[in-house]
Amino acid sequence: MTLFQQKFLRSIVLPIFATVWFYGIDTAAACTNVLVTKGASADGSVMITYTADSAGFYATLTLLPAQDYKAGEVINISDKGNIPQVPHTYQVLGSCGQGIMNEFQLAMTETTFGGREELHNPDGMIKYPLLMTLGLQRAKTAREAIFVMTQLAEEYGYGDEGESISIADKDEVWILEILGLGKDRKGAVWVAKRVPDGEISCHANQARIGEVPLNDSVNCLYSKNVIEFAVEKGYYDSNSSEPFHFANAYAPADAKAKRVCESRVWSVFRRAAPSLNLSADYHRGVAGAKPYPWSIRPDHKLTPADVMALKRDHFEGTEFDMTQGIDAGEYGLPRRWRPLYWKLNENDTKEYSWERPIATQQTGFSVVTQSRNWLPDPVGGVVWYGVDDSYLTCYFPLYCQIDKLPESHTVGSINRFSKDSAWWIFNLVSNYANLKYSYMTPEIRAVQQELETNFFALQPAVEKTAVELFKTNPNTMQTYLTDYSVMQAEKVTQRWQELANHLITKYNDGYVRADDGSYPNVGYSKEWLERVVRERPNQFLLPDEKPQNTEQPQTQNPQPMSQLNPPQKSVTTAVDATSEKAAAYFQKQEITVWRTQVAAALQRFESANKRFPDSSEEFHQKIIIDNKIILPELKDGFVYTYDTETHQLFIVSQ
Repeated sequence: MTLFQQKFLRSIVLPIFATVWFYGIDTAAACTNVLVTKGASADGSVMITYTADSAGFYATLTLLPAQDYKAGEVINISDKGNIPQVPHTYQVLGSCGQGIMNEFQLAMTETTFGGREELHNPDGMIKYPLLMTLGLQRAKTAREAIFVMTQLAEEYGYGDEGESISIADKDEVWILEILGLGKDRKGAVWVAKRVPDGEISCHANQARIGEVPLNDSVNCLYSKNVIEFAVEKGYYDSNSSEPFHFANAYAPADAKAKRVCESRVWSVFRRAAPSLNLSADYHRGVAGAKPYPWSIRPDHKLTPADVMALKRDHFEGTEFDMTQGIDAGEYGLPRRWRPLYWKLNENDTKEYSWERPIATQQTGFSVVTQSRNWLPDPVGGVVWYGVDDSYLTCYFPLYCQIDKLPESHTVGSINRFSKDSAWWIFNLVSNYANLKYSYMTPEIRAVQQELETNFFALQPAVEKTAVELFKTNPNTMQTYLTDYSVMQAEKVTQRWQELANHLITKYNDGYVRADDGSYPNVGYSKEWLERVVRERPNQFLLPDEKPQNTEQPQTQNPQPMSQLNPPQKSVTTAVDATSEKAAAYFQKQEITVWRTQVAAALQRFESANKRFPDSSEEFHQKIIIDNKIILPELKDGFVYTYDTETHQLFIVSQ
């Protein structure tokens, strides 16, 4: 069995296996797609993006070669049945068994919107990773892929949650939204809509197709049951004056979907077209706010670098900027650890949600695809691929007809760290940066931009050579583009290994190592220290130590302990007696209050406890007033007041 034959067998098994980690994830926290038509791109490229987000998602590249089949051969779907194989399938480049782009520049990505739970059919034969991969193996254009995929889903049963699938060829971009019919009902309900040329669209785990133009097959395709089934289930009133709205019928947006899904759509649109001045009201749940448009025209045409930048978003420059605020910490960390939704108390009626950005820590891999109709397919189709967090990843080019994969992107697993794995190295750098994010991120981004800028600079020359080779020797061209793709991928992995070594050496134990090898104190920013003082004004303040009078005070006849009744307002600033690092703050009022270090106070207090144990006669001389224990005067002239409820220690003297 050849390597390609082995990988082909994986093309049958992996898409099914891949559903293990896609199916059942928190769909409100999953993926983001941006779609760019050729008229909206700077050079006429058609582009779509993907961030594959899920906890514990380990990404490896897969290559499913073109293959011929004999009549009667089938794809076995576990215990669910068989799907007849076609005579010939096309080569597909993908990740984790899910196809991304085939040899004809046809590309697909997705986000899960879930939809109405009662429509999930666990017995459906085809889940979305397999559906997408079969579409890529059997179609050359986006429109053809829609027919292939929907026919398979209707005939064999769609067995997954509601899905938005981006489909791009060399000329068009479509979104297909599809759901099952519920338990024990084989089939699917779906609608597909074309993004108008010159515009961009976006979806992020919420159904985005609204009104369905029923008489415009050039721009919209749909299942025969799309309205009929909604009426049957009570999702739509056919007698209503309102037009049928696919998303409202099959996946109505609730407060959570608006906050963590539509916010990402808003952020893509507000960055691509600031002139629209789109309001945040809809994703903040303001009553009556209008949903965001299906597609928009960007203020300027987008390059691949522009699209990559859209994927590196934490709502910077808005009131929701995740690098700002107390939740970002001292170092502007835009990470929010899961769960995404939370309450202060289990029985609390109020529920909260962290912001959910496009760039997030649990990304397994992300892509930007390029399909270009003026170039031969082996040259025109590019998958810009990166692993881990899209903000700190580095995208490198993989041409759609390469016949080998970079080894560092095919090895390892989530179960064990490996320095040979590109995913683990990127994950290490991203996680280490969390310690001092604002310090390390500029260094990481500098390497990222250096490499990506170089790839873009080389692209015209590389592709010019490839086109010339395509005319004379296509096999040599394939080898050339394969070697180039693999070389750049491994170059990125090596640079990230070097970057990891550099960061761990430089940022150590809270210090930032200087170029001369010294370790100067860097401390915290003025703003952060001011916040610390505001929130804990007394804990870290040192006492104002003035020279003390060494003359011994004249001894007066001591007042009997039984008559001690220290004034309740003698101390206005208390001392946390449980903290050895705290400082004591005192001021003069009705009695003389001695200033001292809390460490010394605690030492005296412990000494007092030793001298007056519970069984001693003197212990019972303590007077307890308003939960305060008044310790007898010791030789040092102090009287100690200890609050048994608040654990605050007062040191006074009369």
